[in-house]
Amino acid sequence: MWRKASVAALLALAVSYLYHGGPDLPEQLLQYVRLPGFQSSPQRQQHLERVISDAWDSLITLPRRQWSRVAVGVNACVDVVVSGVGLLQALAVDPGSGLDHEVLHSKEDLKEAFIHYMERGAAAERFFSDKDVFQRIARAAAEYPSAKLYVGGNAALIGQKLATYPDLMVLLCGPVGPRLHEMLDEQIVVPPGSLQETDEYHLILEYKAGEQWGSTRAPQANRFIFSHDVSNSEMSSLETFVASLEEFQPDLVVLSGLHMMEGQGRELWEERLKEAVAAISDIRKDIPIHLELASMTDKDYMNSIMQEQFMPIVSSIGLNEQELLFLSQAGGGPHSQLSAWKGVPEVGQVSDILLWILERHGRSDPSSEAELTRVHFHTLAYHVLATVDGYWDNQAAAVMAGARVASSQACGVQAVDVTKVELKVPLHFHSSHFEPREALSLDPTAPATAWRRGNVTFHLTPVLVCKQPLRTVGLGDAISAEGLVYSELKGQQPF
Repeated sequence: MWRKASVAALLALAVSYLYHGGPDLPEQLLQYVRLPGFQSSPQRQQHLERVISDAWDSLITLPRRQWSRVAVGVNACVDVVVSGVGLLQALAVDPGSGLDHEVLHSKEDLKEAFIHYMERGAAAERFFSDKDVFQRIARAAAEYPSAKLYVGGNAALIGQKLATYPDLMVLLCGPVGPRLHEMLDEQIVVPPGSLQETDEYHLILEYKAGEQWGSTRAPQANRFIFSHDVSNSEMSSLETFVASLEEFQPDLVVLSGLHMMEGQGRELWEERLKEAVAAISDIRKDIPIHLELASMTDKDYMNSIMQEQFMPIVSSIGLNEQELLFLSQAGGGPHSQLSAWKGVPEVGQVSDILLWILERHGRSDPSSEAELTRVHFHTLAYHVLATVDGYWDNQAAAVMAGARVASSQACGVQAVDVTKVELKVPLHFHSSHFEPREALSLDPTAPATAWRRGNVTFHLTPVLVCKQPLRTVGLGDAISAEGLVYSELKGQQPF
């Protein structure tokens, strides 16, 4: 009853304010009142985004106890970033209908998979099985007029981001060739066992929001990644990585590259996963391990990672909306009947899956032997950090820091420019898709909405989405890296 009365009072106040000619209805009121047909002006919208950006700057603080040495592995490469439509046209491929492929065998497979994800505005990564055909495509991509070369691979990208903090020493293990080695930050240590004579190349086919090819139109900017990368696909640097930890003595380990093994076939990945788990299990128990996930299509492979292999021995995971839904689909979790998200993923549904992960595969039950206590989720419009109570500190700052770097890096600027971004998060949402559920709202002056379900705490912050992103590759890695920098593991000693 009181809620209806409050809404009625707010409506009356808003109507009265407009009736008496007030030119600037307060933004705090606009987030609760949405009159039919009323649209806030671009100036008001920009003001709301400025409020959020200013709040981030005042509220995001580093934890009292910070990491000093972080070891990152094991996928690294050189990224060739090119226009997806432009490259496919240069390859004399005609537009057509989309079709997903778990492994790419030809240019036709590449075209169909690219269109499949472009029309959804979704990110994906695939293995290209034919080495000779891949090399021809790679040469064409490198020679494309607007092609750019960057540090690539989740581990190398996370390492590069961590190295922007001068007091943080970073160890990077992965297949590092001469071109990549000269591109890495000088603060990054690469053990001799990770150096190799040739570089691994990944092709990143980008597309812009609204870009059209044939009948396909991209609803938002994103990218499609593919490679023929044997070193990373077999996680060949993993043993070197683990062997390097004893000398390096990290206080945090970040692991990525599991998705690269998927295209190698079940027999190979089953054996290699067992070897990888054995290697990772040798890491000291007091060193937290963060696992960065990436796009996968094989449900059996994902289940092996979740149930039998990696999930129980890592402390934290990072993932996006495609990976979150696929994880639930593979394990029969909440909302697994969804074939894909429609638009911005519903916060309540995301919350349900995150809770299920920590209850099913984590340590939400104190008697569980699983190590997983933290999940960092990111999607275009907002981010959520879910943590089991009692294990992590400074998580509101961590989730806001991840969103802030997504907003600035996508636009290619050092700090958020409110003229180049827009708010796409729903201002009102629920803690769950199911009843009973809590109604929640975003407060722009304190943009880290928190709620609890059992002994799991959730923190949500909006993303100020870049209107014209300059580069989408590596955003997830930057988000996770920044979130980890601002996170503090309870009970860890000052370094």
